[in-house]
Amino acid sequence: MTALPATLRALVGDGGVLDEAGDLAGYRGDFALQTDGPLLAVVRPRSTAEVAAVVRACCDAGIALTPRGGGTGLAGGAAPAADRPSVVISFERMRAIRHVDTVGDVMVMEAGCSLHEAREAAARAGRLLGLDHGGLSSQIGGNLATNAGGNNVLRYGMAREQVLGLEVVLADGEVLSQLSPLRKNNAGYDLRQLFLGAEGTLGLITAAALKLRPAPAVRATACLGLPTLDAVLDLFVRARAALGEAISAFEVLPRAGLELHFAHVGRAREPFATVTPWAVLLEADSASPYFDLSRAVDELFTATLEDGVVIDGTVAASEAQRQALWALREGIAHAMIETPGSLKSDSAVPVAAIGAFVAEATRAVEAVVPGCRPVPFGHVGDGNIHFNVLPPPGMTGEAFKARWGEVTEAIETVALGLGGTVSAEHGIGAIKRMALRRMRSATEVDSMQRLKAAFDPRGLLNPGKIL
Repeated sequence: MTALPATLRALVGDGGVLDEAGDLAGYRGDFALQTDGPLLAVVRPRSTAEVAAVVRACCDAGIALTPRGGGTGLAGGAAPAADRPSVVISFERMRAIRHVDTVGDVMVMEAGCSLHEAREAAARAGRLLGLDHGGLSSQIGGNLATNAGGNNVLRYGMAREQVLGLEVVLADGEVLSQLSPLRKNNAGYDLRQLFLGAEGTLGLITAAALKLRPAPAVRATACLGLPTLDAVLDLFVRARAALGEAISAFEVLPRAGLELHFAHVGRAREPFATVTPWAVLLEADSASPYFDLSRAVDELFTATLEDGVVIDGTVAASEAQRQALWALREGIAHAMIETPGSLKSDSAVPVAAIGAFVAEATRAVEAVVPGCRPVPFGHVGDGNIHFNVLPPPGMTGEAFKARWGEVTEAIETVALGLGGTVSAEHGIGAIKRMALRRMRSATEVDSMQRLKAAFDPRGLLNPGKIL
């Protein structure tokens, strides 16, 4: 073990290995979990060949490997093993956009490319990458390894639905290269799907070929205030009827979330005059300039206002106004992350059950910690409501964190009772392993364990995650 850092330096160069305590500190976890186990080094390869060499060296030494993307995860998936020596493999130096094809609409990039860099590269080519969420500093490899979701799942699907091909380093250092951009390929097993959402436990994603779409030519964005969650679902049904597949986002914002955001930034910039219990951020776009989406959204707003479904609202008249509305949505998420003790949840339920979920989960968490403050917000179109919870007034963040397990179990119990899931878009990682067993049958878990044993028989790839 003491010789391993020197071996790794010989493979990736002196600048590619960190083993001083101060340098290691920033690689010990993600937003959800930090560990203090025996971390031997952080290795930062520059190519797939170097990744393969590092994996072989660690395999020969029997040392566990923890893959790391941007470190923005919310399930502890990037936390090194706490109970065994390990090496973190960071993809931060593998950021190349290898190829952009605007005929076949595909972009090939390395795993360390950030989501922001990938979206910008697509935009420069006049294209759109369907994956979009607030973690723009997250890396493509991490997004695919956790099957990330985001704001556009309603229209474009989860991360796995953006993937045409993958390049993966297996547990023995062999490279599995399937970067062919074929959209139709029924030749045998679809191996790429095994690694998407597997959180680096079956293989390490080093590059991906992702689908591109034509960039939007027209877009309409509105923020509408509503009295109840039932009204939110009514608006969702009517919006789909009016706008069809042009809807790219339908986000619900609670009043408690907006007030948290305003307090966090130190100013209140209300989206419209009336204070309402709920607001919806609705966006529709089209690559064709012939669709009059602005008129469609205006007419939807007018009709629902007249019917009393909507109380008040605003339609963005410029890109600056659109960005200001999206700042409200992303501001809630940022304020939650930076509020001491705030509990972030990632449940999803059938869309029709959203109202019941919020009502029942509110009662459940208040029974566990009286006075706690639920802030449920997020993606209505796919049922992924982030039922986040703030500490009661007067309770410290640390004191509330001590109750997280009970509060989380209460939320998950409600979600599962409504036919939902304990993890919608952030993965299982280290902190949701027991929750996985609550919702998956013994046969399903056994099948997962067999798959893990087949791909990683020595258990060296991201140990302690998922299973």
